[in-house]
Amino acid sequence: MALTATLTTETIVKITLDGDLDASTAQSFKEVVEKAAAANPKRLILMMEKLDYMASAGLRILMFAKQKMGAATDIYMVGTQEMVKGTIEKTGFDQAVIMLDKYDA
Repeated sequence: MALTATLTTETIVKITLDGDLDASTAQSFKEVVEKAAAANPKRLILMMEKLDYMASAGLRILMFAKQKMGAATDIYMVGTQEMVKGTIEKTGFDQAVIMLDKYDA
């Protein structure tokens, strides 16, 4: 009998955001995104349950993440609070990511 052995490796990177993402914190988030991009992930999971506020500077870093990682990387935003979700939806960036209430790998 023949054997088929298939190995699939998916690189999943998870970043947990806690607090406010604004001009004063965007650079540190950008540095984390750059490290994540270096792993060439198939999925970037952004755990956003504890992200209370996001200014336009934070949104620019999210757009940077999407551009840096390319179309082959899916970006998941998990547990986004209503205020932050509204900002993302108003810009149309919700069309470029996958928004979930919960993520189960």
